[in-house]
Amino acid sequence: MKAIAIGIMPQEEIRARALAIARGDYTPKANEPKIWFTSMKSLAEVLSDENRALLHVMTKMKPESISALAEATGRKPGNLSRTLKTMSNYGIVDLKREKNHVRPIAKATEFRIVAA
Repeated sequence: MKAIAIGIMPQEEIRARALAIARGDYTPKANEPKIWFTSMKSLAEVLSDENRALLHVMTKMKPESISALAEATGRKPGNLSRTLKTMSNYGIVDLKREKNHVRPIAKATEFRIVAA
């Protein structure tokens, strides 16, 4: 599994960058981050020690559902579901809907942080 590049930049600059890309004025390079946070604090909340450990458990265990992951980690399903949803919004976790459950899949366990 390869490392995901994560960037840190003020909200105004993230918005200006996105608009420049949409207009065609700027083409991101292949090694540039695709995931952006507005502060180191918000990054630290999403990639806390506990959440990075969760990603490692997901990679090794390959759980079939959120409830199976909750049972394996001792976390409450509701809390775990919110955490996974947040990580999914940032593109760190995939949540695959299958029949009557959701299967969480970690996209990475290593990260490269770029502070702009």
